[in-house]
Amino acid sequence: MKIKELIRQALARQISELELLSLEGGIYLVRARTQDRFHTLLDERGKPMHLRSATQLRDLLRDIPDSVPELRCVLVQHVVHDEMCGVRQGPVEPLRVPISLTSAW
Repeated sequence: MKIKELIRQALARQISELELLSLEGGIYLVRARTQDRFHTLLDERGKPMHLRSATQLRDLLRDIPDSVPELRCVLVQHVVHDEMCGVRQGPVEPLRVPISLTSAW
């Protein structure tokens, strides 16, 4: 999904959540959750868009019209230390922290 499609679907209230997925190397991917699945945000070449921060995501989405309801956004980060140390048993869920798209604080 490219940014124009993301805005179109946000206007139609078809996006329930955005995920800012933290990856190794300080790279973030954006995934938009619709009713049926997740869609990765793509650049103009059709490749996954690599972001460097939540601030860059806020800047990217600042042109969304005010008529769009505020999108729920969460930072998703897998906790590799738990996986490496083997302290916890059972599945290790990623850390999911709500973030604001309108304020840096």
